[in-house]
Amino acid sequence: MERPRYIAVEGPVGVGKSALARVLAERAGARLVEETPEENPFLRAYYQDRRKHAFQAQIFFLLSRFQQQQALFQQDLFSRSTVSEYLFARDRIFASLALSPDELALYDRVYELLGPRVVKPDLVVYLQARTDVLLARVRRRGRDYERSIDAAWLEGLAKGYSDFFFHYDETPLLVVNASDIDLEGSPEDVEALLAVIRKHRKGTQHYVPLGTRTY
Repeated sequence: MERPRYIAVEGPVGVGKSALARVLAERAGARLVEETPEENPFLRAYYQDRRKHAFQAQIFFLLSRFQQQQALFQQDLFSRSTVSEYLFARDRIFASLALSPDELALYDRVYELLGPRVVKPDLVVYLQARTDVLLARVRRRGRDYERSIDAAWLEGLAKGYSDFFFHYDETPLLVVNASDIDLEGSPEDVEALLAVIRKHRKGTQHYVPLGTRTY
């Protein structure tokens, strides 16, 4: 009998991580590890003044996610499948874009103490999409603290993700072009992607769905 899988879903803001993670967890009867960014007390201030509040926001995310991971995996990881809305290592993408060199050096010292103590997933599903698609999705969901997000910031974030995963080889990786698929409104798109995820076990694979949606 195959042991339960631990899958992490990743990608820039607005790409559809939460929607896919929820479906994966529901189908597998898995534990769902949610991001809950709104619990970060520095997040709203960060979006209003990224330079001033970046360090506090990033350190809070790093420590709170480490605590969440530790609490989760003190349970028996192999007794039940787990789906996470984030990969612990990705926090450094945001840190590298937001922090000054001195702040990043301090952040890295903390990260280097915590990172090796976090369990790696069996598969990372990395969703990517065009900047215009990301911006449209962010606008549509209408979160108050995300109102200051613009195309330039999203483009920089998407590039940071692309660079990170171009060099990523720590776990099996599925790279999904999610620009033209609807993970919330199209059952066909969801089923096609789930079929690919179920089969992927090793190495890096790219999935480019056939679709015509441009929203």
